[in-house]
Amino acid sequence: MLQLEIVTPEKKIFSDTVSDVYLPGVDGEMGVLELHAALVTALKPGELRYEKDGKVEELAIGSGYAEVTSEKVSVLTDSAFGEDDIDEEVEVAAMQRAEEQLKGVSAADAEEAAHLESVIATNAARLLLKRKSR
Repeated sequence: MLQLEIVTPEKKIFSDTVSDVYLPGVDGEMGVLELHAALVTALKPGELRYEKDGKVEELAIGSGYAEVTSEKVSVLTDSAFGEDDIDEEVEVAAMQRAEEQLKGVSAADAEEAAHLESVIATNAARLLLKRKSR
């Protein structure tokens, strides 16, 4: 069993033992089982899955980092939402606003463009999780 901790700036979202964890790494999805090699990796907005007592749970997370040891996975992310916490209309509206703002950003303002692209990716990850259950 692995100890999984998911933390956002606001609160600890989850802390318990799980069978496995799947993370949206910047280089692709990464699966973690007990006795995994130690590593630290950046995470992109996407779906985090874990199995607890034979049941798979899914969260839409934002950008962040994961630290993996042979016995523990610590996820530090800017946001984490379960399907029930996601309002599809709010996410669509936020994504559309960010897309419109991105159109007006000059090429010289790379920091603002990166921020808006991250907002769009996070909203897209939430929408994907919400729409997956239909």
